[in-house]
Amino acid sequence: MAKLTDGYQTTISFGTSTVSKLYEKTVQPPGMEAGGPIDQTIMANADLRTQMPKSLITVTANSFEAAYDPEAYDEMVASININQLITITFPDGATLKFWGWLDKFTPNEHVEGEMPTASCTIEPSNLLQLTKAETAPDFTAAP
Repeated sequence: MAKLTDGYQTTISFGTSTVSKLYEKTVQPPGMEAGGPIDQTIMANADLRTQMPKSLITVTANSFEAAYDPEAYDEMVASININQLITITFPDGATLKFWGWLDKFTPNEHVEGEMPTASCTIEPSNLLQLTKAETAPDFTAAP
């Protein structure tokens, strides 16, 4: 069993877009969220408030910071709101694939002597592009 000891070289790729001039600096993979409890407390409760988990899970947005060539600007704008297969590749070769779209591409302040960077946010849709079938993220362990 491999143990990931360094996040260095985690990458993101977009399925239907060719974002060729974007270079990841940091990557935050999506998380999972239950959405909080459903209150089950009734007047018959004696000592405790009771609750149950919800049935559905939310795949949370993920983000990344990237250095970019200004030529990537048009590519990023063209990728916004395009539901596509997103692949996060971990340094050990494991992958996490999910359907989603680029929701935000925000260039950071350009500063003399520093590489131009941008903050990006991806929203998971969990829906296949063509059929709109509900599709869970797919994690494949490292070979």
